Amino acid sequence: MRDLRVTIVQNMLHWEDAEANRRMLGERVGNLAGTTDLVVLPEMFTTGFSMRSEELAEDMNGTTVQWMRAQAKALDAALYGSTIIKAGGRCFNRGLFVRPDAEVTVYDKRHLFRFASETDHYSPGKERVVVEWRGWRILLQICFDLRFPVFARNRRDYDAILYVANWPEARRYPWSQLLIARAIENQCYVAGVNRVGMDGKGIHYSGDSVVVDPRGAVVATVEAGMEGIATATLDLSALQDFRDKFPVGMETDDFELRC
Repeated sequence: MRDLRVTIVQNMLHWEDAEANRRMLGERVGNLAGTTDLVVLPEMFTTGFSMRSEELAEDMNGTTVQWMRAQAKALDAALYGSTIIKAGGRCFNRGLFVRPDAEVTVYDKRHLFRFASETDHYSPGKERVVVEWRGWRILLQICFDLRFPVFARNRRDYDAILYVANWPEARRYPWSQLLIARAIENQCYVAGVNRVGMDGKGIHYSGDSVVVDPRGAVVATVEAGMEGIATATLDLSALQDFRDKFPVGMETDDFELRC
């Protein structure tokens, strides 16, 4: 069983400037080749949490998708982050999981943050998405999804969750506590990546990016308020041994999820 090296990237973001963000993040991750299997970027890493969806949207053949493909190939690692994508006449806050062979799996944010008018500018996703990567099953999530445990409930179909976010500093305590809760209740690893700095609306972000193990222990973190990178090694054998010895999933309530 293969370990998975997961690198979390906590960064400020240039407001609504995709080219500057791609350049900055490319420099940030450019020396990671051979050291990681998966690089996780923040939510809307090309623009910040902007509601100018129509003006800033790209398509799936656009510059950002091609940039992610090039980075994944150069690093021989997958990348995950979200950006603004227009498809079928609608705009999505779309998570992109990009492999070194250029294959892209998409997850459209299900739970839009209506308190910032995200529901007025984006369409919600309908599908719960689990990807397989180097022997691991990984659930893809975005920011506000973190507050909805039913959507993330482990149906014995994943080993880790990725949350990418622009989660304001004013609500940093729920961010940190809910990441731990999702790991414990689902007996899985959780990586939560949040931005830092101030956005174009004057909202401050403290980051608090972490990797949490299935028992709820933080195994990697980036200092709050600072730009930085941290890598954690996830142990699939230890995870399965823990699940075998303490099989709480056997008592999970059955339910049908309607999106």
